[in-house]
Amino acid sequence: MLKLEKRHGPNFYARGTHFKITIEQSLGTSDRGQAEKLLAKLQSEIFERHFRGSVSAPEGFAGAAVRYMESGGERRFIAPLLHHFGDMPIDRIDQRAIDRAAAAIRPDGAPATRNRQVYVPVSAILKFAGVTRPVRRLKAPPGIVRWLTPDEAARLIAACSPHLRPLVMFLLYTGARAGEALWLNWSCVDLARAHVSFLKTKNGRPRGVPLHRDLVAELANLPHRDGEVFRRPDGRPYERLGGGDDVSAGRKIWTAFQGAVKRAGLEDFRVHDCRHTWATWHYTAHNDLIALQNLGGWRTVTMVSRYAHANTENYLDGINALPSLGEKSGKPGNVKQEVS
Repeated sequence: MLKLEKRHGPNFYARGTHFKITIEQSLGTSDRGQAEKLLAKLQSEIFERHFRGSVSAPEGFAGAAVRYMESGGERRFIAPLLHHFGDMPIDRIDQRAIDRAAAAIRPDGAPATRNRQVYVPVSAILKFAGVTRPVRRLKAPPGIVRWLTPDEAARLIAACSPHLRPLVMFLLYTGARAGEALWLNWSCVDLARAHVSFLKTKNGRPRGVPLHRDLVAELANLPHRDGEVFRRPDGRPYERLGGGDDVSAGRKIWTAFQGAVKRAGLEDFRVHDCRHTWATWHYTAHNDLIALQNLGGWRTVTMVSRYAHANTENYLDGINALPSLGEKSGKPGNVKQEVS
């Protein structure tokens, strides 16, 4: 039996099993009366389709995607999916079809990119349309944390163009994600208190981060105090994310950033690696994963534990402070090196 439920948003959901068909989908309305009518219609359609031999064609992907977006579903990444699947019946979109779509839409994408831009939105649309088959996502290989030493970071900042310099310093000193920084409003920055507030974050939890004194000085020299903090070379704010290939905030500054990376003599360093750098520095200085989790806005300690593994050399003094087994066993614990 299907029943009405409210989850995180205002709209009602139809949830349950009707004639062995499992349903969990938004009804696209917050009005209970309207939701009850839609629920009754849905139950009637299931009965017709599965027990009276209805020959009506199954819903196409495009129609399901449009309904999903109209009900408040996330719109990012949908355009390439619509182009790929078109009106393909949703009951034909199985694991193999989704795998092919990921390979076609993001041929050079890492597993995490393909998951975010293909597997997750397709799964959400199918689930919204009442298709309950599981969608298996790609497993990402163990991540390699790419971070800069302070000397390398100083070279990168020196190589930045004037409009990019304060932004890169902000990324390195706060661990902000690219989107959190690019559209940061001055109303969220308190230079007197040396503090920034991120109200809209990836995990939906606002957080605040103290500002380093060098960053405070850099921001204080910016010529404006209203609207977006960081601007393009022409003084205008960066455009908001759109559709198509515009899938990452970091792409907005990719060309200028990679130019600075090259001029600084660095290799294989992305915009998001500024966040890795900040996290690595923070853990090196404080050895506090809980503080790092809270300041960086990660959901779990497990997600930040990789920054501890990236800094094992910082434990050398502690290892050398352990008791010398050589002395206890009657053998010299220190090996003297001959000087040539």
